[in-house]
Amino acid sequence: MVKMIFDVCISLFIILFLLPLVIFVFILIYMCDGFPVFYSQIRVGKHGVEFKMFKFRTMVKNADQIGSHQTAESDQRITKVGSFLRKTSIDELPQLINVLKGDMSLVGPRPNVLNQKIEYTEKDWTKRNKVAPGITGLAQVSGRSSLSFKERLHYDTMYVDKVGLLMDAKILSRTVLQVLLRKGSN
Repeated sequence: MVKMIFDVCISLFIILFLLPLVIFVFILIYMCDGFPVFYSQIRVGKHGVEFKMFKFRTMVKNADQIGSHQTAESDQRITKVGSFLRKTSIDELPQLINVLKGDMSLVGPRPNVLNQKIEYTEKDWTKRNKVAPGITGLAQVSGRSSLSFKERLHYDTMYVDKVGLLMDAKILSRTVLQVLLRKGSN
């Protein structure tokens, strides 16, 4: 309950503080690429409950029908605006709405799509989904996309074992530093 209150308070603060940026990005995506401005995808949340996760759209319209669900840095479906949004992690800001709705937390394992379940043992899948998925997490601040699946799983389950406000504060601080220093990429 305390974690949820922390998440909601911080999310509201970030939304209010970054509202001018969010409006600018909304207009920029619309002017360069048209509607829709947002992208949504069904993801797996706490205890395996599915929810619709939101992001700013960074790819061409209908990208899901054009190519693989796995995106590479050189993916031709990524728009020019989208490339910038991904490098700066601004594309993730709409997930604050998911936090306010209770689907996500600020910190936790990144939410998977359901078809990724086959990559996990039942025990690891269940453990990883004991907590709400996060906008950022221990794996993201420990190597992000450069980590192997096994390394990401290690960090995700380590987070589940040690979840707490102090750990969340440390991960959020590291996330802000990485975004400001532009370390890593999506």
